[in-house]
Amino acid sequence: MGRVLLAAPRGYCAGVERAISTVEEALRRFGPPVYVRKQIVHNTYVVGDLTERGAVFVDELDEVPDGALVVFSAHGVSPAVKGEAERRDLRTIDATCPLVTKVHKEAVRMARAGYEIVLIGHAEHEEVEGTVGEAPGNIHVVDPARPEEVTANGSGPMSWLSQTTLAVDEAMGAVSRLRERFPHLADPPSDDICYASQNRQEAITRIAPECDLVIVVGSANSSNSQRLVEVALNAGADAAYLVDRAADADERWLAGVETIGVSSGASAPELLVGQLLDWLAERGYADVEPVTLTEETLTFSLPPELRATRNSG
Repeated sequence: MGRVLLAAPRGYCAGVERAISTVEEALRRFGPPVYVRKQIVHNTYVVGDLTERGAVFVDELDEVPDGALVVFSAHGVSPAVKGEAERRDLRTIDATCPLVTKVHKEAVRMARAGYEIVLIGHAEHEEVEGTVGEAPGNIHVVDPARPEEVTANGSGPMSWLSQTTLAVDEAMGAVSRLRERFPHLADPPSDDICYASQNRQEAITRIAPECDLVIVVGSANSSNSQRLVEVALNAGADAAYLVDRAADADERWLAGVETIGVSSGASAPELLVGQLLDWLAERGYADVEPVTLTEETLTFSLPPELRATRNSG
């Protein structure tokens, strides 16, 4: 009946792999419960699976018993959260993605140099909350869709940073509009959009013009997954939807569709993609054509607390 274009890269990035492995290794080495502040990554399947194995997800540290082990999620935390953990003598393991940590360090350096910082991102996102906490007196958060609402005065040196999971065009469009008001706005020393977000966006951009429908596997609270849907539509797909799993797909989407594009967000397990492909095959879309933009080889080592225990185990 039809074909499927399967975009690559897709699915887990190095930071997500590291974060999930951190919780798994902590459970193996120290046993449950292992507390995790916020969702370790934004995927309901992953959180459910780790919960079954003994991870306990909490919103804030006041839900963690004194002396317990707590893992900080891949999205990062502010110095205030780390300080609270230290005051309460909590044992901590920081699973913050190293690319998010890079943005945190950039914010600290800019603030020390006296810069006003415009942080392009979604204020409610955990990554943005953590970055703001590094230099709260210097950072102004602005939604990428509404950069004109920024509250910075621009009387002195200014630079911008961005949430790592934004769409590239989205972030740079906001920068362009900000420069209309602040021509002296400086660029950060390196791009903030993470390599995995960019690769997944570029891969879906390649297949979208050929697709009557694009289905992205990922959770609704996953920023990078949401961006893939937007990128697919902007790149020419007739329709695009985000599904947590195959059961969320709607057969009505398939009416009159010949070519379907499939990808997944950076926090979505590949097994969920496989289940979606099976669902599509049962409905006549068994011809799967992989479309690979690039190969990803980057890996991150586990946090030092777990490297030490692994080496001595």
